[in-house]
Amino acid sequence: MAVTLTINGQPIEAIGGLSLFDHAEKLGIDVPTSCRKQGKCRECMVEVVEGMDCLSSVTSPEQHLQGKFRLSCQSYVTAANGQIRCHTMRRGHMRIERHALGLPGSDRKMQLDPAVTRDRDRILIDGAEVEKSRGPIHGIAMDLGTTTVVLRLIDLETGELVADASFENPQRFGGSEVMARITYDTEHPGRLLLRTLAGYLTHAIEKFPVDPKTIYEMVVVGNSTMRDLFFRQSVYSIGQNPYRSITEIEMGAGKRTTTSLTETGRRSLLPIHPQARVYGAPVISGHVGADAAACLLAVDLAHEERLVAVMDIGTNTELIVGNRDRIFAASCPAGPAFEGGAIACGMPALDGAIEEVAIEDDGAFRLGVIGDIAPEGICGSGLVDVLSELLRTGRMNDMGRFEDDMRRITLDGKHDIYLLESDVNELAQAKGANVAGLHTVFSSYGIDFDDIEVFYLAGGFGRHLNVEASQRIGLIPALPAARIVQAGNTAIEGATIALLSKSKRQELEMLVKRVEHCRLETHPRFFDFFVEGCQFKPVEPIPCAG
Repeated sequence: MAVTLTINGQPIEAIGGLSLFDHAEKLGIDVPTSCRKQGKCRECMVEVVEGMDCLSSVTSPEQHLQGKFRLSCQSYVTAANGQIRCHTMRRGHMRIERHALGLPGSDRKMQLDPAVTRDRDRILIDGAEVEKSRGPIHGIAMDLGTTTVVLRLIDLETGELVADASFENPQRFGGSEVMARITYDTEHPGRLLLRTLAGYLTHAIEKFPVDPKTIYEMVVVGNSTMRDLFFRQSVYSIGQNPYRSITEIEMGAGKRTTTSLTETGRRSLLPIHPQARVYGAPVISGHVGADAAACLLAVDLAHEERLVAVMDIGTNTELIVGNRDRIFAASCPAGPAFEGGAIACGMPALDGAIEEVAIEDDGAFRLGVIGDIAPEGICGSGLVDVLSELLRTGRMNDMGRFEDDMRRITLDGKHDIYLLESDVNELAQAKGANVAGLHTVFSSYGIDFDDIEVFYLAGGFGRHLNVEASQRIGLIPALPAARIVQAGNTAIEGATIALLSKSKRQELEMLVKRVEHCRLETHPRFFDFFVEGCQFKPVEPIPCAG
C-alpha cells in the first residue's frame, strides 16, 4: 500500500518522512514562503481537505492555525497508506475582471489627475518631494476581499494598466467570514492576519514587471473589517453592536473628519517605495465598507439621474440603491456559501471549478468547467446553476429538499463531485440574507423593484452569474434582462479611479457622508424577509412603504 497525495489537483505517490512542501516542490507547485521551510514566515499554508491523520502532529509554529490548515513545511507524511488531498492558498491565477462593463463613461478615457506627479527629476506626492528619479511612476489599486484579493498595477503618467494579479485571501485560516476574523484578531496577538497577508502581497508585487520601488501610491478598498485589519486598526468594535469601525466612532466623536486611512509603504510591510502613500478609502457605515464606497465612483452615482441599484454578492454582500439625490446602502452578512465556502465540493472560481450546470432530458448533468480541464469542485455560478436546474426539473422543491428523501446528488461520479442537501441549506441561508437586504433597503427607500432603471450585478461572481437561473431561485429580482448589467469588479474599478484622480477621491470623501445606512437587524420585518428569502422561488415585490 502507499499514500496518494494530491496537491492543487496534482497527484503524487507520497514519500514517508517528506513534508508537504517538499512534495509540492517535486510537483513544480509554487508554495509562498519567505523563510525557506523554517516555519518562521507562516506563509506556506495548505488546507488539508482529506487525510489529516496521515500527517505528523501540529508543531509550535502552527499553533495559530485552526481547523484544516497546516504549514506545509511542518507537515510530514507519516502514514504507510491512505490518501491526502490539500491545496495551497495560491492555486494558480484566479479569474478576475480586467474591465468593468456597461458603466457610465467606461468607454471614455478619464482625465488623469493623480496625487503622484513628476517635476523633472523630482517625484512628488501632493507636491511634496519623496524621491529624485527620472524613472517611471506606478500605483496600485487593491480590492481586499474576504475571500479574494485583486491588484491592478497602473502607470500613473498614462493611466494604462501595466499588470494585474489575484489570489485567495490567505487570512482564511482565521475564519471564512468577517466575524470569525474579528474574533481571531482580537484573541491572537501579533497581527498574524496582517503579517500573513503582507507576505502574499509582497510575493505578488515582486512578480510585477516593474521595480517595486517605482510604486509611489496604493489605494486600498475592502469591507470595513478587511480594510481596518490591513491598516493595523482594532476591529473589535466592528464585531459589537452597533458594528462600527473605530474610524467611524472617532469621526462621530469629532476626533477626525474622515473615515479614510493613510499609511506609508514601509509601515505597510510591503516592498513598494518606503515613503509611498497607502490610502484606505473611506467606509460608509458599519459593515458597508470602502469597497461599497468604491462602487459609488465606478457607477458615477454622484451624477446619476436614473434610479439604480448595485448588488455585489459575496461573503459580505453590499447593496446600494439611489441616484444623485438620495442614496441608501446596506451590508448583507451572507457568508461564504456562494463563493464556494462551507460547501462540501465548493471552491473559488479557479481552473477546475464547475461554473455551468445543465440537466439534459435524460437526467444527465452537462458541466462547464473553467479551463476546460477535469473538474475539482464547484464555484458560485455553478452552484446557482445546479440549484436552478434541480428546481426546474423537480428534483428539488422550493424548500431546498431533494426528491425521494435523497441527501446527496452526484454531479460527476468519476471525480466525486456532489451536492449535499446540507449544502443547499447553507446556500438557502446565504440567499435569505441577500433577499432580506434587498427588501429592507427597497422598503426603507419607499420604492419597488420595478422602479429601478438599472440593476448592476457587481463583482466577479455577479459578472458570471446566469441571470435567468439567479431569478428562478430568487437570488435577484425578476427584472427585465435589459435593465440588468453584469458590471464586473466595480470595487477595483472605483479604486482605480481614486488612484488616478484626486478630484474623484475628494468627490468620494464627500459622497460617503451622504449615504443613508440601512441596518438590516433593526428593520421590524427583517426576520420575515429572511425566512421568505430562504425559499427557492422568485423574489416577490413587497408593498411600498412610502
